[in-house]
Amino acid sequence: MIKHCLFPVAGFGTRFLPVTKTVPKELLPILEKPLIQYAVDEAYESGISEMVLVINEHKLAIKKYFEPFPYLESLISSSSKIDKLNCIQNITNNCNLSYINQSEMLGLGHAIFQGRDFIGQNPFAVILPDDLCQNEEQSVLNQMHEIFKKNSDKCIVAVEEVDINDVEKYGVISFSSSTKNENVFNVDDMVEKPSPNEAPSNLAIIGRYILTPEIFEILEHTKSDQNGEIQITNALRELAKIGKVIAYKFKGRRIDCGSVEGYVKANIFFSDQSGMKK
Repeated sequence: MIKHCLFPVAGFGTRFLPVTKTVPKELLPILEKPLIQYAVDEAYESGISEMVLVINEHKLAIKKYFEPFPYLESLISSSSKIDKLNCIQNITNNCNLSYINQSEMLGLGHAIFQGRDFIGQNPFAVILPDDLCQNEEQSVLNQMHEIFKKNSDKCIVAVEEVDINDVEKYGVISFSSSTKNENVFNVDDMVEKPSPNEAPSNLAIIGRYILTPEIFEILEHTKSDQNGEIQITNALRELAKIGKVIAYKFKGRRIDCGSVEGYVKANIFFSDQSGMKK
């Protein structure tokens, strides 16, 4: 049902300076594979074939990463190292990759709106590569896709329980009731980065969304916040108030790779998972 996935990857990754002066944060590796590859793999494994990457003119290395490299491929063609490129070739052979230049970084809502012409009147997924999610049985996006098949008129946001003192880092949902599935909630409102005293719950939105195309019309008229950014949370609030947003508490582990601390944790976790010696 969902053919498009949008990846907002135009940010400058200033928390990782100086390396992100020349290397996009999304190309920083978790072990030998960069964050963007994990994100695109998750979308592909969920049955998505149209990958839409919102970048900026200084992050063309992301586009270069997915392009063929004939000289290198020829050089290693007769060795086992060629297998290491299979993950990239699998995507380029079976998917369409489109790139949109975002000239100004004006919030997540603004980045998502850039995909309007590519996505059209189709439901679509959004993955934020900073949020690296792992589940050996079924990816988070694939879990959400199963929920969407039964609720195709509603947007779905992935949520997880966080410490109440950390809610000010996230969009947080308010929900009126649960459904037959104890991990699915009917959202009636959401608050962007509330204080612990103002938070309606400790269920925080993480970087996985399935959105219906009507979100574009709402984003077009969503006002900027005090920082001059258009927040996807504010647009989703309008749909939540008419019962068109579901929150899904996913199964699996999420690591926030948007910080150096989280990035290091991700490398340690995947190193342990692969059985690498310490």
